[in-house]
Amino acid sequence: MNDNAKLEQLKSIILSYNPGADIALLEKAHKFAAERHAAQKRKSGEAFIVHPESVAIMLAEMEMDLPTIIAGMLHDVIEDTSTTFEEVENEFGHEIAYLVDGVTKLKRIPTSTKEELQAENLRKMFLKMADDIRVILIKLVDRLHNMRTLQYLNTDSQITKARETLEIYTPIAHRLGITKIKWELEDLCLKYLEPETYENLQNQIKQKREEQEEYIKLILEKIKERTQEININAHLDGRPKHLYSIHKKMVRQGKTLDQIYDLIAVRVIVDTVKECYMVLGIIHELFKPMPGRFKDYIAMPKPNMYQSLHTTLIGPDGLPFEAQIRTWEMHKVAEIGIAAHWKYKGGKSDPEFENKIEWIRNLLSLQNDTRDPSDFVETFKMDLFTDEVYVFTPKGDVISLPAGSTPIDFAYAIHSAIGNRMIGAKVNSEIKPLTYKLKTGEIVEIITTKDPNHGPSRDWLNIVKSSEAKSKIRQWFKKERREENIERGKSMIEKELKKQGYTHAQLFKTEWLEALLKRYNMNTLDDLYNVIGFGEMSAQKVVSRLRDEYLKTVTDKEELAKQEAKKESKKEEPIRYSENGIIVKGIENCLVRLARCCNPVPGDSIVGYVTRGRGVSVHRSDCPNVVTLAEMESRLIDVRWADKGKNSYVAEIEITAVDRSKLLLEIANIIAEAQLNMKAINARATKDYYDVIDIMIEISDRNQLEKLINRLKSVESVLSVSRTVK
Repeated sequence: MNDNAKLEQLKSIILSYNPGADIALLEKAHKFAAERHAAQKRKSGEAFIVHPESVAIMLAEMEMDLPTIIAGMLHDVIEDTSTTFEEVENEFGHEIAYLVDGVTKLKRIPTSTKEELQAENLRKMFLKMADDIRVILIKLVDRLHNMRTLQYLNTDSQITKARETLEIYTPIAHRLGITKIKWELEDLCLKYLEPETYENLQNQIKQKREEQEEYIKLILEKIKERTQEININAHLDGRPKHLYSIHKKMVRQGKTLDQIYDLIAVRVIVDTVKECYMVLGIIHELFKPMPGRFKDYIAMPKPNMYQSLHTTLIGPDGLPFEAQIRTWEMHKVAEIGIAAHWKYKGGKSDPEFENKIEWIRNLLSLQNDTRDPSDFVETFKMDLFTDEVYVFTPKGDVISLPAGSTPIDFAYAIHSAIGNRMIGAKVNSEIKPLTYKLKTGEIVEIITTKDPNHGPSRDWLNIVKSSEAKSKIRQWFKKERREENIERGKSMIEKELKKQGYTHAQLFKTEWLEALLKRYNMNTLDDLYNVIGFGEMSAQKVVSRLRDEYLKTVTDKEELAKQEAKKESKKEEPIRYSENGIIVKGIENCLVRLARCCNPVPGDSIVGYVTRGRGVSVHRSDCPNVVTLAEMESRLIDVRWADKGKNSYVAEIEITAVDRSKLLLEIANIIAEAQLNMKAINARATKDYYDVIDIMIEISDRNQLEKLINRLKSVESVLSVSRTVK
């Protein structure tokens, strides 16, 4: 289809549901995109403009507003051409430019790694999404079109894109109720992550297709006949379930395709809610319902706004099938989710819509203070996948919280002031400890104090489950203890400067400091001291970044002299070699032990902490517990790895994978092939059909551990492998 044909198709779709659309602005955007991308080709060899055209058409098919469609047409001009935000804003206005910027990747920062840049890009997109949901709708459609043409990339790129899609974008599509996109993305991910499984499953289903079509036809004819008898205008269709859901079911239940019977879903669409229940009665008369397999999502909609009646029945020949009954409005929501509720008029969406996306605001706006983009993205992913519990306020309002939440989480979900001043809680009229884990259906009442100076305890950070509560507790400490944090931060910086052998005057140059503050979204030096003193950022990280800038300005001769001087000073310090392979500077004859919370191994950056009566505890520098220990900075001590130490160290890793048979056996075989000793293994399944596997293993150094982690990441269905920190 040539450019004009695609543009005409796009205009036709838009005018079918939005007759008053500004088609001239659309044509201007198409011309603008075509000119800016004129010299570019896709990996397939097609003209680049094919991609933005396709994205715009897919958004129009979802009946999105014109600014969203135009932003879809222009979504790559800032990222992939020399076009600037200001140019897009001048030509098409701030609203469209804002949406385009929301899906534009950041330019590479010279000092950042590929992983850091990816995390920053996701963070930027998520935060824009919290402000305007259309950003993520454009990105989902963009990702879907790219996944449809993934065959033109190399295998490594295909796997990377598919993993990221399954890990980030399909859960978002699920939470937004956009099942049409979610299902296709999941099937495409399966195609590239497990190509043999995908092909075998597809071939088996093709062989059954003729048989299934006859079966569906028989069921639909029976339902059609009865609905016509009582003058219900019903639209009926049937479809096999998508491949990924069938695959998950086979793996979860350990069955072959022949043993999975309810592969077919019959859908009945009617005009009113009353007719939905009438059709339900008809279907239950025609076919025997299976006990415990009826769900009324009309009376109790899913959190993503999905509504339907679901029932599983025994059809002809004793084969089960699922029936879904809904209205046309419900069907639209089931297909495109939150996009069906978008009523963008005059720059404001309707209040009902805003209420429905409040969970996104809660999920994202509270993480604005997270300095490390990787931590932000990991927390966001955890929140997306976390199961929920539903509890009630004394007035009967429903509060949704992550599974495992406590009364403290509940209090902060109500309001920051309630959480900050709480002193106790009643659950179902009984006093419960603050560590009590809430269950769905319970009524929670928070007991507060009138003392305006009362605040949360730092211990609460280890108790609460929700990122919302953690963020609000941190905000209180940062605000209420700001002066104290600033003084502590200054002291920690001075100590780190002394430790690394530099002065404040050498490293804290205005231009370097301004760049650092901008990178971490801070305005003043006191803001930096505050987050360091609070423990949100390490003094070592700040000094190291400034040191890197300083080293670019000195000559090799100067730096060599500095390093020689540091070596001489080290010779004067007494050191102790521990049996753990640790050298402790400045202390003789003390007990040295490796912290079990982070299990450091040779090759890790480490820090020592002088405990009371138990010698020196050695932690990884990135261990979260070091943040707490840093408050007692006088007890932190320099430690390093000796060239020779003990032969083996214990490390713990966590594997997250799509549930499938023989996964544990395959992982165990890889560990055995690496000639490593597995000390312990624990596996658990989540409600989303993911496996979380914790493994304790003996290794000699970090290099050996990283090789194992990389090998495990290549295992079929494994989504992530990381070291465990308790």
